[in-house]
Amino acid sequence: MKRKSLLTLSLICLIGLSLTPSHDGTVKWVYDGDTILLTTGQRVRYVGIDAPEMGHKGEKNNYMACASKALNRRLVGKGRVRLVFDQVKHDRHGRLLAYVYLENGDMVNAILVRKGLAHVMAQKPNLRYFPLLLESQRKAMKEKIGIWRKVPQSPERHYRGNTRSFRFHRPSCPFSKDIHPHHLIIFNKRYDAFWEGYCPCRQCRP
Repeated sequence: MKRKSLLTLSLICLIGLSLTPSHDGTVKWVYDGDTILLTTGQRVRYVGIDAPEMGHKGEKNNYMACASKALNRRLVGKGRVRLVFDQVKHDRHGRLLAYVYLENGDMVNAILVRKGLAHVMAQKPNLRYFPLLLESQRKAMKEKIGIWRKVPQSPERHYRGNTRSFRFHRPSCPFSKDIHPHHLIIFNKRYDAFWEGYCPCRQCRP
C-alpha cells in the first residue's frame, strides 16, 4: 500500500514538473529543512511547507530541526534540482518560492512533509499542491513520525483559525481579534488545526 502511495505521489509530481514554469539549478548550500542556496547566489524557500527552525544567536533549535536539515541535505546535497513555480515567484525577502524537484522527479517539499520533518504552510495564491501536501501531512500525523511523535499540546481552551490566511491563533492574539466572522473557524485542539492544514501564527505561537 505504501509503495502504491509513493508511486501516486511521484506521478503527481512528474505531471507538475512538466506543466508549470520551471528552471534548473545546482545546490550550493542547505540552510535548514526548507531553504537552500543555489550556485547562482539565489536563495530558494520551499513553498507550501514550514520546517522546524534552526536556532540563531544562541537560541535552541526547534524540535526535529536538525533531522529536517539533515534529510534536506541528503536529498538535494550539492546536486541538480528543478524549481517549479506557482503564481507568486518571490517572497518579501526576495527569495525564490518553489516546489523543488530531484532529478528522479520526486518533490522535496512533499517528501519532507511525508517524513514528518515539515508541516504544511499554505500561502495564497500559491496553493497548486496544497491538497497533495496536506495528504502527505495527514499520513505522517497518523503514523506519528517526525514532529508528530509528540502530539501537539493544547494549553488554550480553543484556537481561532482564519480561512483566508490558513493561520490559527491563540484567542488573545491581536491577529485573531481582527478575523472577520465569515472567515473564523474554531479549533478545540492544535492537532485539529494542523489536520486541516492550518499553520500556527508566528506572533502568538499557539
